[in-house]
Amino acid sequence: MINIKEDKRLNTLNHSCAHLLAQAVMHLYKDAKLWVGPVIDEGFYYDIDLNGKTLTEDDLNKISKEMKKLAKDGKRIYREELTKKEALEKFKDNPYKVDIIEKISDDEIISCYSQGDFTDLCRGPHVDSLKECKNFKLLKFSGSYYKGDSKNKVLQRIYGVCFDSKEALENHLKELEEAKERDHRKIGKELGIFMMNDLVGKGLPIWLPDGYTLWRTIQNYITDKEITHGYKHVHTPDLGNVNLYKTSGHFDHYQEDMFPIMDLDNEQYVLRPMNCPHHMVIFGNKLHSYKDLPIRIAEIANDFRYEAAGAVKGIERARCFTQNDSHIFCTKDQIKSEFKGVLNLIIEVYKDFNIDITKNKFRLSLRDEEDKVKYFQDDEMWNSAESALREVLDELKVDYFEAKGEAAFYGPKLDILIKPAVGNEVAIPTIQLDFLLPRKFDLKYINDKGEKETPIVIHRAILGSLDRFIAFLLEETKGALPLWLSPNQINIIPVNNEYHLDYCKNILEKLDEFRVKLDSRDEKLSYKMRESQIKKIPYTLVLGDKEKEEGLVSYRKYSSKETVSLKLKDFIKMIKKEIEEKR
Repeated sequence: MINIKEDKRLNTLNHSCAHLLAQAVMHLYKDAKLWVGPVIDEGFYYDIDLNGKTLTEDDLNKISKEMKKLAKDGKRIYREELTKKEALEKFKDNPYKVDIIEKISDDEIISCYSQGDFTDLCRGPHVDSLKECKNFKLLKFSGSYYKGDSKNKVLQRIYGVCFDSKEALENHLKELEEAKERDHRKIGKELGIFMMNDLVGKGLPIWLPDGYTLWRTIQNYITDKEITHGYKHVHTPDLGNVNLYKTSGHFDHYQEDMFPIMDLDNEQYVLRPMNCPHHMVIFGNKLHSYKDLPIRIAEIANDFRYEAAGAVKGIERARCFTQNDSHIFCTKDQIKSEFKGVLNLIIEVYKDFNIDITKNKFRLSLRDEEDKVKYFQDDEMWNSAESALREVLDELKVDYFEAKGEAAFYGPKLDILIKPAVGNEVAIPTIQLDFLLPRKFDLKYINDKGEKETPIVIHRAILGSLDRFIAFLLEETKGALPLWLSPNQINIIPVNNEYHLDYCKNILEKLDEFRVKLDSRDEKLSYKMRESQIKKIPYTLVLGDKEKEEGLVSYRKYSSKETVSLKLKDFIKMIKKEIEEKR
């Protein structure tokens, strides 16, 4: 899905369409007061004070109709420059615009744009004529606090989107519908994966039984996979002393994203936002020899970050999440082999989830030398780390592009951008090179010359956060998870409880190595079959007279209308193979 804010042409077009929306509103609601109408990734919106009126779908239709009329009339759009005094006079009847103007310095030129009988304060740029804005769609409306402050008045926010052609708009609207169907929040609710409750707290997901089964399946899978690749798993506290994060530098760089400090027994603690400081302390627990390296420390760890309420999005972006995290402590000579090992592990893991990671984009995220706040200032360290990472990628013949300003504060990283079924690319697996944190924690090992040397650290996340990865999986599969991941793998339904329930119970016992449920409710067979499909259970067994008499199981796969009958042992062999092959 295209990012409208980042596309120069669509950005200008959507900003102009926001003005068209504002003009239509002013025609229909004479007492309306306009605030701001910015372009966003998905299109545009405009915040409007309608003097206490709450919008309805009928209002949206009226506004859309007026916008079409204005676009057809096709007035040209003109730019005008004003002094601050002139601007205050021009917009004196609108306190929202006056507030904006008063914050502008006295000597700054202020611009506004006019189209027919409408003028709005704006930096621009805009398209030449309203005719260019004819291919639009008003998407939704909501309440929005003025300046985002709950103490202020609630304004009406109207969202829309605009394209250059009717075809482009229709394609985009189809993508939006598809995205709505794939929204993990919708699927998660329908399948009973997770829930949210404001009494518990915004952005704090509660994993329901089926959701936790899925979560645990993935956790066990990645833990076992890492152990076979030489990782040592640890378990560390969900909080830490503030000094831990001051030592690492996270407190200086991420304080705004951390939960508030807790004062306890004359000490200060915070919920941890990341796990690297704890792992640094583990390595520093004893002095290692170069013969011990590499040391690969891994953890399935809870982390906590303060996300604004408006930014929270289901389990994709939450305030509490669980990371599949690891830190590899190695020598300089081991960087290439360890980096290659991590890359191969990522390829191997994602293949099991039916994703060919090699077909995705690889982004080398570098620092911005001009940003003196975000990045630790040490040119030699950065040049060394970035050169080492480039060298590794070039040697491995990895096709990558560079992105300045995307590095972590302590080092460059490789982000693998995965293209989902709907929406923009997302970075899930990452590999980061770190020369800084081991130095900050004064970590040492004894090298082959008997001297103390500082190790290099490779930070790596394979699945990222389990929560976000599950959100990704739900949206990719529309909730129709493969057999090995499905919380409910088999659903057994008796044709008639009175005659077939005992046989169903017998089959249930023989399938106890799988995740099986028996639906013995006193409901119609068609109802139970339909519900099994709605719950997207991979295999539904329907057992009646024939199955009971001949010792068979008859199954229907999810989304199939075909019923297949097999001997139980053949059915077990078939699904075991499907699970082992992670099809």
